[in-house]
Amino acid sequence: MVWNHLHLSAFLLAVAALLNLALGTLLYLLAALDLPEIASLDHYQPPLTTVVLDSRGQELASFARENRFLISLEEMPPLLPKAFVAAEDGRFFQHGGIDGWSVLRAMLNNLRSGRRAQGGSTITQQVARALLLSPEKTYSRKFREAILAYRIDRQLSKEKILYLYLNQIYLGEGAYGVEAAARTFFGKKGAQLNLAEISLLAGLPQAPSRYSPLNDYRKAKGRQRYVLNRMAEDGYITPDEARHAFQRPILWRREQPGGGAEKYFVEQVRQYVEHKYGPEQLLAGGLTIHATIDSALQELASDAVAQGIADWALRNPERGQELPQGALIAAEATSSRVLAMVGGSDFSGSQFNRAVQARRQPGSAFKPIIFAAALKALITPADLINDEPVQLTGADGEIWEPKNFDGRFIGATTVWNGLVQSRNIVTIKLLQEVGVEPVRKLAKRVGIASPLAENLTLALGTSEVSLLELTNAFAVFANGGIYRAPIFVDRIVDRQGRVLESGGHQVVARAMSPTTAYQITNMLQGVIRQGTGRLAQGVAGESAGKTGTSDRNSDAWFIGYTPGLVAGVWVGFDRQAYLGESET
Repeated sequence: MVWNHLHLSAFLLAVAALLNLALGTLLYLLAALDLPEIASLDHYQPPLTTVVLDSRGQELASFARENRFLISLEEMPPLLPKAFVAAEDGRFFQHGGIDGWSVLRAMLNNLRSGRRAQGGSTITQQVARALLLSPEKTYSRKFREAILAYRIDRQLSKEKILYLYLNQIYLGEGAYGVEAAARTFFGKKGAQLNLAEISLLAGLPQAPSRYSPLNDYRKAKGRQRYVLNRMAEDGYITPDEARHAFQRPILWRREQPGGGAEKYFVEQVRQYVEHKYGPEQLLAGGLTIHATIDSALQELASDAVAQGIADWALRNPERGQELPQGALIAAEATSSRVLAMVGGSDFSGSQFNRAVQARRQPGSAFKPIIFAAALKALITPADLINDEPVQLTGADGEIWEPKNFDGRFIGATTVWNGLVQSRNIVTIKLLQEVGVEPVRKLAKRVGIASPLAENLTLALGTSEVSLLELTNAFAVFANGGIYRAPIFVDRIVDRQGRVLESGGHQVVARAMSPTTAYQITNMLQGVIRQGTGRLAQGVAGESAGKTGTSDRNSDAWFIGYTPGLVAGVWVGFDRQAYLGESET
């Protein structure tokens, strides 16, 4: 029996050697075949994942056609490439790209099982298949694959082949390469993986879906045992290390904190990058997008909008399940870097961003712009204006008799009090004196791009604007009259580390004098202290702001600021329904 066994082993070794010789001869004879050039592998530039980071450098979101992050062999734990070699191609460092012994073993196993159970592909063949050939399963493709593997092994070092393999291979759950898999399964970078995690990943290439620990943990553990045993047999680890790794608990990736509060912000960033750089850069360029979002403030903003909607429901129980929407924008007053944005009460239910895309009547929240134009025209906060009934003739010849919100007229009052108490008649008279066009021009300088009425109804805020536009306009008052375009992105870096853009390219211009901005701020501080914004009292430091309610109470606004922060909120129904009599 021993003699027969020895003869059988010698016979199989001879067959494997002959097979290697035959394959090598064929490869040389077929060198002139029309095969893909392998020179491109020297300049490996696969599709990479684009990531969005918050202002503290924490990952918020990613976009990818193939979820992949490049990682060098030097950055990997030393056992990581060894685990994949042990599991997939134990003779990787000995064979020349194709392994005749493995091919023979696979053929025998397939004959024994009566089906194609094993393929016998080396790591080099898998690289050839993934990067140079189509995925079709034919004998001609398999033959071409072997030729290419032979050529690759002679042109590239074993280390370079491993680098290509470990960054290209699909490991399930949408992850390509070991770095993406480490982040997908364990929520950590590849450099941080331990042996238990490494061995789980190394068991995936054969059947990523079947052996995914997220799909079938029992099968994944069985495959992990196989990998650890192979590593021990090949001398990469000791049996004790294998046993301890198998028994070690695995901590899976947890969901990102925040419950999706940042999704409107992320979508705004996605649209911006796609529009400016194109979908290919977004989905395959491996960009690093440093967003302006402050995740802690974003959570507070989301909670505030949710609480505001809940409070409305308590005040209006007769409306049942009918709930309004809410939106919020918060930005640094001095830089207009948007720190938080809520575009609606539920992103999964509606991706329409009411902070940016919706245009609604701001009502009295527009008045500070008119008062700023009046101050620019040398009207002073101490000037008196008579708050009295007026009759105006519209362009259609009809008589218009505007009223104040409270229905009363208080007679002679200062310009200062006209804004603090939000007197409609005072605002209309200021607009008459200054002229509509100067107000429209000033509105444009402070960032209002939406079309504005060319008549006196502009005084009542009937022209629809976005929450982002109006909030950023108030930032001009807080910033001493300087306009800065709102930005959602601080910096974008490409895959080579080159900075494509930074916040330094932000549009900056003087929109009004520091004196005018100061005077408006002083009036808006009065709004908080004793005017229509008294409910906003209690913010630390000096705060200023203005309320706004549209016709028929279908929109409720508040825009406010401190020296450091400007924020705007809007509440209303998408179909512009009545909010309620007290909903100002």
